[in-house]
Amino acid sequence: MIKKVRQHPNQNEQLLFEISSPGKTGYQLPELDVPPVDPSQALGAAHTRAEIEGFPEVSEVDAIRHFTRLSTWNYSIDLGMYPLGSCTMKYNPRINEQVARVEGLAWAHPYQPESLAQGAMEIIAELEGALAEITGMDAVTLQPAAGAHGELTGILLIRAALEAQGNPRQKVIVPDSAHGTNPATVRMAGYETVNVASNEHGMLDPEALAKAVDESVAALMVTNPNTLGVFEERITEVAHILHAKGAMVYMDGANMNALAGISRPGDYGIDVMHLNLHKTFSTPHGGGGPGSGAVAVRRHLEPFLPAPRLRRAGDTWTWDYHRPQSIGRVRAFYGNFGVLVRALAFIMAHGKGIKLATQDALLNANYLRKLIEPHYDIAAQAPSMHECVFSDRRQAARGVHTGSIAKRLIDYGFHPYTVSFPLIVEGAMMIEPTETESKRELDLFADALISIAKEIEENPQIVLDAPHSTRTSRVDEVTAARKPVLRWQP
Repeated sequence: MIKKVRQHPNQNEQLLFEISSPGKTGYQLPELDVPPVDPSQALGAAHTRAEIEGFPEVSEVDAIRHFTRLSTWNYSIDLGMYPLGSCTMKYNPRINEQVARVEGLAWAHPYQPESLAQGAMEIIAELEGALAEITGMDAVTLQPAAGAHGELTGILLIRAALEAQGNPRQKVIVPDSAHGTNPATVRMAGYETVNVASNEHGMLDPEALAKAVDESVAALMVTNPNTLGVFEERITEVAHILHAKGAMVYMDGANMNALAGISRPGDYGIDVMHLNLHKTFSTPHGGGGPGSGAVAVRRHLEPFLPAPRLRRAGDTWTWDYHRPQSIGRVRAFYGNFGVLVRALAFIMAHGKGIKLATQDALLNANYLRKLIEPHYDIAAQAPSMHECVFSDRRQAARGVHTGSIAKRLIDYGFHPYTVSFPLIVEGAMMIEPTETESKRELDLFADALISIAKEIEENPQIVLDAPHSTRTSRVDEVTAARKPVLRWQP
């Protein structure tokens, strides 16, 4: 006789509402030894509520196992690497979390008087100083809440400075190798976007740029290293071209983890830049926040920074609100303070070791490139920095594209790389290992990609049908995008 086998709950987890059983509770208490009291009479009707209709009734063990099982479905940085290019998803040292949870910092209230916030203000000042030194800039604001917010702040600073000169100008140049948020930032700041194509090495062409720059151009937004993982080798020449026409250079510093401790943007002519503290300085990332898009500027833009600014008055820190040329606040209070604490802890723990972290990131990316390059086409014939971008051209010839390769990676136990970005690369496969991954992990990841390349040569259908090991089989993405099924209950 064949016994009925119960499907493992990890594969078919029901909602708590679906496993609810009337009368079940998550606690058991002895009978009262005092007369019962009606809560509404004791507390008042305004402070009590009726039972929640349809609330699940489950035991403690049911609830614990349910949420524990759900937690095993999540891929996390504690489980394995995130090879997402451009996003820089790396492991965050736990010591940073402990420092941010120090009671006096974690519970600091933004409205407490300055006399009780001197420690927090000292942390902000120390971090601003450290970031200014690392970037080679003169001043830093930590107000912006995330990278794209920092971009907007930077372009608004340029606009304010040009307006003070009598002409804000009309255009901002954005190379095709820039981050995707740059054009949106340009429009939000009231400018027109002018696109400039990269050369065959994936870099800015100064000759082509010079033709596009005139007195109507306010700035150039350049990502360096750019989204191909390539350093703009002629960046100093590029800055001279802009400055000669009275324009400025904004650098998207999202990839500063390829430069920190080695190269300072301020030294090659950058006027303003933003930093993603979650990318370079190991603070939390993802889920919409928390984040920090610190903005660093040269001296001529300092008067326009968001108010208030920290000011030292004797032995005391205070906030300076009298900033007549400031663009004003860009965020309530002063940034995501817990993120700032983590970033400073990371910098202080490393010291000059930040250069070593950068070198490890570069080494890891180039090591992966050497392993993978015989099996996939590299996008640009130029030295890779912290990430390497491949194309699916070779695999596409057999009918398998970057999306399918990424889905097959899931079967090998890895989070997919960044798919189809940057858009200037056909079938892009964008990979960034960061400095935190070991040689063993990189070898395993490379082996997985190499195995998938061989599968495509021998039996491409295996990859086309991937993933095979997930709870949800491959979905029809086109139909899902065009005909989403949305449920709403009043």
